[in-house]
Amino acid sequence: MTPVRAETIRTDRLDLLPLRVSHATEMAAVLADPALHTFIGGTPAAEAALRARYERLVAGSPDPAVAWCNWVIRLRDEGCLVGTVQATVTGHEAEIAWVVGTPWQGRGIAGEAARGLVGWLDGQGTSRVVAHVHPEHRASAAVAARAGLTPTDIRHEGELRWTRATGD
Repeated sequence: MTPVRAETIRTDRLDLLPLRVSHATEMAAVLADPALHTFIGGTPAAEAALRARYERLVAGSPDPAVAWCNWVIRLRDEGCLVGTVQATVTGHEAEIAWVVGTPWQGRGIAGEAARGLVGWLDGQGTSRVVAHVHPEHRASAAVAARAGLTPTDIRHEGELRWTRATGD
């Protein structure tokens, strides 16, 4: 499989833009609510720490067999960044994740972004998409379901594994 690289993905309301280091300034504000860490742990990153993280992500995986694909979510009508989606692609499998800032939650943005990402991954030749969702995080479970993933009985670090195989 040819290594994948993030490219712009458009959905009805969103542009998923390949991550750039310069996004750190706006994203630090988007991700500033400590409530976003309720299920994943940690605390919001300051702009400098987020910039350093984005520098590592943009540089790519040190393993040539693994592609780190990261996007910011831009809500087209409002012209602002509202969250992120990511995919770690190894061979024909992709592990995905998402986060939408608190002010934009409850509007279907994460589900639309995740569906757009899964559709793009299908077009890149992935045969399986995986996400890990905290068992008490109902909103994230709903996002996974909207993206076409189904829960399994497998747990990883306390989270439930959701999967979707091509053709599901």
